[in-house]
Amino acid sequence: MPRFELDPAARRLGEALAALRRDRGLSQADAGARMGMTSQGWGLYEAGRRPGLFRPDVQRRLTAALDATVEDLERRCMVQSPPEPESAGLESRGRAFGHGVDSGMAALPRLQLSNDDLRPWAASGVVLVYEPGRWPRRDQGCVIHMVDGEAWIRLYDRADGESLVVHGGPAGLGVEERISRSTVRDVAAVVARLDN
Repeated sequence: MPRFELDPAARRLGEALAALRRDRGLSQADAGARMGMTSQGWGLYEAGRRPGLFRPDVQRRLTAALDATVEDLERRCMVQSPPEPESAGLESRGRAFGHGVDSGMAALPRLQLSNDDLRPWAASGVVLVYEPGRWPRRDQGCVIHMVDGEAWIRLYDRADGESLVVHGGPAGLGVEERISRSTVRDVAAVVARLDN
């Protein structure tokens, strides 16, 4: 049976969550109790093995249990994840979301939000860095280039043969929106949010 390979970005985010908890002087049991879960449940988040770790609503609940913010978690991620040394041969940038801008991301396209349709995930003025050719995961931000030339920014939910299902349009994050694939030119995952 093949061994489970842990996503490096999930591992780094979990390590940052653990460091933030330790900074607050809490045990896993204490932190878990604040969310109504066991220490084992909390430990799965810290190990990067619990689904939903990248979801903004989950991150808000986890950090609130630590009397912290998602921004505190992102800052801790940057402290926990120093830049990796350059190497020869094949390169993998992994998921850079929430870990600052590295040299590989400097060349990626960016869009600045001009409204609060994605609040609290991201508000007006936030610059989103996206990677063409990378398909988003569930609850990850995405840039949808439409056939008519417009660019829509949404939170990806799922897709089927006929449509994309997203959240965060003019109706807000709580409303599901279906976008016909025939109107979509391409979809790209948001890999970083930059506050001004």
